Amino acid sequence: MVSDPTNETAIRERALNLLARREHAPAELQRKLLSRGFDADAVAAVLHDLEQANLLSSQRYVEARVRQGISRGDGPRKIQARLKQAGVEPASSAEFVDEAGDAVDWLAQARALCQRRFGEDPPPTRKDWARRARFLSSRGYTEDVVRKVLGGIPRL
Repeated sequence: MVSDPTNETAIRERALNLLARREHAPAELQRKLLSRGFDADAVAAVLHDLEQANLLSSQRYVEARVRQGISRGDGPRKIQARLKQAGVEPASSAEFVDEAGDAVDWLAQARALCQRRFGEDPPPTRKDWARRARFLSSRGYTEDVVRKVLGGIPRL
């Protein structure tokens, strides 16, 4: 793929090109660079240099992804799952999502999302209630929030 997989200048150039588009988690950036055929040791050295220069930051990445998830209407579980998938340590992502959650009313956000999707009326049947519950769960909301948004399961 690349002519010299140990060329740190080429690795740095590619990494900066990716970082110019959006923030990346270090593990995510490492995967991308390794998939381009660069040497693992050279990639690790370049990533270390980028972190030292504050051009690559896990915290900035987590902050950006949490803001993005909240603006999309995702719940805390989905945001944490995406961070974990990107290679962010679960403890640090959970801590930041909890901090952001203090500023976000997850219940109001889930309620607004459900109303946009299904309208103002409560679910008329058990089947409709279950469909709405699956939708909210798939968006990363906890069972407690889902039950508060949808209310009791219809008897009919």
